[in-house]
Amino acid sequence: MNYRDLHDWNVGYTEAVRIQQVLREQIRLEDAIPIYSISLIAGADISYDRDNDRFFAAVVVLRFPELDIVETAGHSATVRFPYIPGLLSFREAPVLLEAFAKLRNQPDIALFDGQGIAHPRGLGLASHMGLFLDLPTIGSAKSRLFGVHGEVAVAAGSFASLMNDDQVIGVALRTKHNVNPVYVSPGHLMTLKTARSVVLASCRGYRVPEPIRQAHLHVNRMRTEAEKQSIS
Repeated sequence: MNYRDLHDWNVGYTEAVRIQQVLREQIRLEDAIPIYSISLIAGADISYDRDNDRFFAAVVVLRFPELDIVETAGHSATVRFPYIPGLLSFREAPVLLEAFAKLRNQPDIALFDGQGIAHPRGLGLASHMGLFLDLPTIGSAKSRLFGVHGEVAVAAGSFASLMNDDQVIGVALRTKHNVNPVYVSPGHLMTLKTARSVVLASCRGYRVPEPIRQAHLHVNRMRTEAEKQSIS
């Protein structure tokens, strides 16, 4: 599949922040596709060693709502942008985009192990990728980056609004009974209500939604195989 070329990735901190501030104004928090029309859903994940600049990216496309795997794609590359909280998409997005470019089947929607608008400048990985891919995207992160929320009941499906002052930017969502919540926020072309529904519909007994879980498994296999080849 193709993706847009919105800006250069070879930038410093100040320019990266400026890019985020410009792009966040282009985010549309409206449903480009109703949940009942979704037939293909993608999950994406990154794997890397903090002592190594080589990143591995995987994208897995599944049928929805059955969640059978249709296609997998991956890419690896050396990353030069430094680790800076709030700017992780400048490290991860270029490699992920190349993995998406290898897909033969274009998904209707994509889930990312990261933030959507629940981000200090309103442009986490899922939002950034959504603009490049021109695709409805959702951030489903295992930890909270930004915002505050109240208690979440222990039952699966329970949630608490994630707040930035008086603005709702996501939810802390319990995907499995009495297991730590995930942090869901819309990325692009998506409402929070639909993002929450899609994440819940994509879980199969694990805390992490199945598309992201499968991408995680695939990218770790890629990295393990590459490490074996480098040793042999």
